[in-house]
Amino acid sequence: MIAGMYEQDFMAYLTFGIILNFIFSIAFGLYLSNNIGLREMMESKGEKEQSTVVKLSLFIPFAKMIITLYRVAILQLYFLNKGHTHKEFWIYMTHE
Repeated sequence: MIAGMYEQDFMAYLTFGIILNFIFSIAFGLYLSNNIGLREMMESKGEKEQSTVVKLSLFIPFAKMIITLYRVAILQLYFLNKGHTHKEFWIYMTHE
C-alpha cells in the first residue's frame, strides 16, 4: 500500500493527475500565446529553470496541476487586477 491506497489505485490517481496537468498547462499556454503572441514570447523568454520541487511534483498526484492553477491565480490577482499585462507576467515567470 502507498499512502493508504493499493498500488493500482495510486497509479490511477497519478496518471489522471498527470493528464489533467497537461490539459491545464496546454490551455494556459494557449491562453498566454493568444494574448502575448508566440513570436514575442520566444523573444522575451528568460533562462529561468524550474525548481527541483516543481520538477518532482509531477510524481505527486494533482500537485503539478495545483501549481499551474496557482500560476493562473497569480496572473489574475496580481498582474491583471493591478493593471499589468500578460507580457509582464511572462517575463516574471521566465526571468530570474
